[in-house]
Amino acid sequence: MLDIKDTKLKKILPFDGPSINEVKKYLDKYNDEYIVIKCGGSVLVEKDLFDIFIRDIVILNKLGLNPIIVHGGGKRINSKLSEFNIESNFINGLRVTDKNIIKIVKDVLIKFNKEIVDALKDQSCETRRITSEEYNILTVKPENDKLGFVGTPTHVKADVLKEIIKVNEVPVVAPLGLDENNETFNINADTVAGSIAKELKARRLMIISDVEGVLNNEKKLIPEINSQEAKELINQNIISGGMIPKINNCLDVASNGVKGVVIIDGRKNHSILFELLSDKGSGTLIRQ
Repeated sequence: MLDIKDTKLKKILPFDGPSINEVKKYLDKYNDEYIVIKCGGSVLVEKDLFDIFIRDIVILNKLGLNPIIVHGGGKRINSKLSEFNIESNFINGLRVTDKNIIKIVKDVLIKFNKEIVDALKDQSCETRRITSEEYNILTVKPENDKLGFVGTPTHVKADVLKEIIKVNEVPVVAPLGLDENNETFNINADTVAGSIAKELKARRLMIISDVEGVLNNEKKLIPEINSQEAKELINQNIISGGMIPKINNCLDVASNGVKGVVIIDGRKNHSILFELLSDKGSGTLIRQ
């Protein structure tokens, strides 16, 4: 049972976030539960959105909750490859990654991982870097021959994450892993987040993106869907394109011990806090 006094909550919570009464109602729901938060898109590129994201993670940590961050980095990787005049080819949304590209991908993601960790530490939030070079938790096998150094997780060292969380640090996980020969592989960040959430039986997997959530045919947000409804929306072409693999990953996670997966819009102010700690939520909740 979490017991945080109103005066302390007032100091922790942002004035433009959920109310103290709402937050108190939801704190016990997530006490001793894991919350995996995958962040990508413009939230990781635009400074204002990045700063709000960092502040929200710090607030969750101060409230005694257990966030685990998994970050992407596709836009930064694209920029760096462009600098070297290297063109990217994609197969089913995954970047074809040869020996030259994996070195660049690894450098970009490890550098970016440090930036996130430093931003959290600047707000007095203790944290831990998890990359293929430090505290690696992901064992992988190649996704397929055509993709090169793109991996699928075969094992997640959940105990490492649990030990980090036990000492009140926030794990920040780069989407990199090692194969049996200690070669570094790039991994789709949604897949990493899903694998970690399943392994930890997390209470929530939150996918923070540049979309509101799942929209109906009138382009209105659908607050909650189950697997049957999602399949119908895919068949009707209402869920289409790059949203299909995202939703399929969410459905897989929701049917493997994770109580709920939510897609939320990182462009909205304090969307993480509103989703977890308010009555209205802020995205589309996907259940089995």
